[in-house]
Amino acid sequence: MTNADDGRTAGRRDVLRAGAAALVLGAAGCTSGGKQPVVAASSDAGPTTAPSATPSATPPATLFATPPAPSPAAPTPLPNPPLWQPGPSEVQPDVKRRAVELVAALGAWPPGGQGAAAARARVAALGLPPGLADQAGPLAPAAPEASLEVIDAQYGGILADSASVLVVCRQWTRQPDGSVAAGGATVDVRLSRAAPRWTVTELHPGEPGPPAAAPSPAVAQVLAQSRIELPPEALADLRSGTVHDSVLHAMLQLAGTYTLSVSVVRTGHPLDVFGTTRPSDHPLGRAFDVWRIDGRAVVDPSTPRQLVESFMRDAAAAGSYNVGGPVAIPGPGNQFFTDDTHHDHVHVGFTS
Repeated sequence: MTNADDGRTAGRRDVLRAGAAALVLGAAGCTSGGKQPVVAASSDAGPTTAPSATPSATPPATLFATPPAPSPAAPTPLPNPPLWQPGPSEVQPDVKRRAVELVAALGAWPPGGQGAAAARARVAALGLPPGLADQAGPLAPAAPEASLEVIDAQYGGILADSASVLVVCRQWTRQPDGSVAAGGATVDVRLSRAAPRWTVTELHPGEPGPPAAAPSPAVAQVLAQSRIELPPEALADLRSGTVHDSVLHAMLQLAGTYTLSVSVVRTGHPLDVFGTTRPSDHPLGRAFDVWRIDGRAVVDPSTPRQLVESFMRDAAAAGSYNVGGPVAIPGPGNQFFTDDTHHDHVHVGFTS
């Protein structure tokens, strides 16, 4: 005989087992990524709403990750112009070449090539006395890197066994913050004849001095005239207030007709007329030299002689008492002259 309570107990056990199995199956459906079965709400349950998505307690790391630091920008490279070369019509081409090689060795060096010892080594590699590096002055500033452009090399004087070459330069130097500073100098390079090549005996870099507090009003007019091209040291000469107004007014008058490329004004020129004891007008601020007229180099044989002669005559008309160049021009006294020194530029001098 079966006990009724046992039957009821067994029934309850079956119901509990079935419910447990349903819960296990539902849980298995969630962890497997399948869809959960829809369970009908009981009659006594209140209205149901779909559960809202719960945001993750930890946001994705990519939203707040620190971006990688940008790579440092490469420093601006310094200009790298080709080395100036003398033309075939020079009186003594190797004299100028020798002077330019030395100035380039002293005024340009690769990163880390600064300092007196490195400069001496570069000079020695040219077969020149290393001690010349000690005369570089403003041509060798304290900079980790430098490059140089020779704008022109003209004679300050040329004789049978000695010469002066005025090497007119632009220079760029690397600054401590990586930027590039532009400057330049004019160097009076003295040479003497030797075998197999001329040798350099001394250097005289120009140092124009600081700008004047109140330069002549004519200085501003010259600086504003695009037809007057001034290298760095000639520009500094004008700003220093040491150039006579006669020079400035003549430049302006000539610029009405020509584009004139000035090489030397005051500094960088020999103190005396080369080979003499007669003071030059240049250091006194009473002269300027022009190496190119209307974009045509005076020394270039393809430059029309008529252009050069016309410029020389107009320079005299602008007040110059002493005009020298490659063309022999008849005139009163010594107002015009020509010689080997002036075959590569026009000299324009004034008495005051």
